[in-house]
Amino acid sequence: MSDPVLQLEELKTGLPAWRATVDAGQFRATCARVRDGGGRLIALWGSDERARGQGFALHAAMMDSPGLVCLTLALDSNEPTYLSIIDIFPTANRMQRALYDLLGIVAQDSPDTRKWLRHGAWPEELFPLRKEFDLKTQHPLSDDAYPFVTVTGNGVHEIPVGPVHAGTIEPGHFRFSIIGERVLRLEERLGYKHKGVEKLAETMTVEQGAKLAGRISGDSTVAYAWAYAMAAENLANLTPEPRAVWLRALLLERERIANHLGDLGYLGNDVALAFGFAQFWRLKEDWLRGNQAMFGHRYLMDSIIPGGVAVDLKPADYGRLVKDGDELEREVRILRDIYEEHAGAQDRFVTTGRVKPELAANLGLTGFAGRASAQSWDLRAQYPSAPYDQLDVRMATHRNGDVAARVIVRFEEVFESLRLCRLILDRMPAGPVLTPFPDVPENAFGVGMVEGWRGEVLMALHSGKDNRIERLHPHDPSWQNWPLLEHAVIGNIVPDFPLINKSFNLSYTGTDL
Repeated sequence: MSDPVLQLEELKTGLPAWRATVDAGQFRATCARVRDGGGRLIALWGSDERARGQGFALHAAMMDSPGLVCLTLALDSNEPTYLSIIDIFPTANRMQRALYDLLGIVAQDSPDTRKWLRHGAWPEELFPLRKEFDLKTQHPLSDDAYPFVTVTGNGVHEIPVGPVHAGTIEPGHFRFSIIGERVLRLEERLGYKHKGVEKLAETMTVEQGAKLAGRISGDSTVAYAWAYAMAAENLANLTPEPRAVWLRALLLERERIANHLGDLGYLGNDVALAFGFAQFWRLKEDWLRGNQAMFGHRYLMDSIIPGGVAVDLKPADYGRLVKDGDELEREVRILRDIYEEHAGAQDRFVTTGRVKPELAANLGLTGFAGRASAQSWDLRAQYPSAPYDQLDVRMATHRNGDVAARVIVRFEEVFESLRLCRLILDRMPAGPVLTPFPDVPENAFGVGMVEGWRGEVLMALHSGKDNRIERLHPHDPSWQNWPLLEHAVIGNIVPDFPLINKSFNLSYTGTDL
C-alpha cells in the first residue's frame, strides 16, 4: 500500500496490513479517503500512554481495498480530545461513547455523547482503562438514568424487553416504540455485565492472554483465539508451522458450521416449524460431539494458542471427519429443500427485517448478514491468509437483505465450509503443530483479524515490559451490526422481532468489554 502523505509501517501479520502515526488532520483525512474508496471502519479504541511519558492515544483500524490500515493519533494527557468521525463512519457512534466511558477520551462535536458501557457500575468521574484505576477496589455505584430516545404521538406506546431474558443468554435491553403492532423505533442498551476483559488483560503475559481471548464470545472462541494468536505472533515475528495453520482453518470452519446449524434450527422454531428446530439441533449436537471426540472440547476452546495449535488429528480421525461431513451435507440439503418449499416459513422469511444494500453500506453491516445485503466482504476470499490462499473460497452473497436472504447465505456457507473442510483434510501437510513462543519486544504493536462465522474479529495487542500485555482491544463484528438490527425491525410487527433478531444472532458479550 502506498500513500503520499502517511508514513506506513508494514505489519507482518496474516493479511496485508499497515500502521501509521498521524496528526489530527491526517486522521480525519484518511478516514474520509477510506470511506470514499468504499472502505470501512473496523474498530476504534484508545490507550493510556502516560506511564511512558506520553499522553493518551486514539487508534483506528480500517479496511481499505489494499488491506487493513491502523492509525494512531497522540492525544493530550490532561484533556484527551479528538474530532468525532461519526459524520464519516456512522458506525463509530457506540465506539466513541465506549471510548469516553472507559478512558475519558472525548469526541468533540459528536451528535451523541450519551454513555454506553458505564451504566451505574462505576462513578462518572472514573475511567476503568486508565492505569491508576484499581481493578480490585470496590467503587460506589452511580445513578444510571440512561436517556432513552422518546417517541411521541397519538397511539404510540413503548414495550420494554429485558435486560433479563427468559433464556440463558447475556442481558440486553430492547425498547420498542410501536403503534398498534407495527414498530416505529427500536433502541438497544447493551453492556450490562461489565466483564472487564480489557482491564484484566493488563494483568497477564502475552501467552496467558490467549486463554482470555478465547472466552470473550464463547460461540466464536476459534475466531478470537486465532485473531489473538495472529496478533501475538505479529509481535514476536513468529510464523507458525504450516500444519498448524491448516488445523486452525479446519477448526474455524467447524465453528462456522456449528453456529449456522444451531441458528437455522432456531429460525425454524421462530416460524413454528418445530421439525426444523429438532433436526438442526440434532445435527449440531452430533457435530459438537465430534469436536469433543477429536479435539477435546465441544466448542474447541484452547485449541489455538500463540505459536500454533494445542491439538492434532490422529490417523483414524481423517476418515471420521470426511464421513461426518458427507452425512451432514446430505441431511442439510434435504432440510434446505424443506425450508424453501414450506409456505408458512417462506411467508415469514421473505421481506421480513430487510436491510437494503445502501443502508448496509452506509452503516457498515458486516459478516454473513452484510453479504446477505450485497456487501461483498469476506477475508477468506479477498485477503486470504494461509491456508485460505490455497483454497479459493467461494463467497456467498445475496441482495434482498431480508430474513430469507440471511437464511440462504447461511445454507450456502454451511455447504462451502464443508467443501473447505474436505479440501483441508485432503491437503493437510505433515509436520509439527507448535513452535515455542519467544519473548516479545517491549512497546510493540501487533494485530490479527479473522473472518469468524458472524463476521470479522479483530485483535489489537500492545506489549509492555517482561512479555506483559500493555493493552488488548478485542473487536466483535456485533459492534457494527447491532445498530442495523434497530433499522431492520422498523416497519415490521412486534412478533417478528425474535425472528429478525435470530437471523442476525449478534453477540451481547462480544461488545461488553
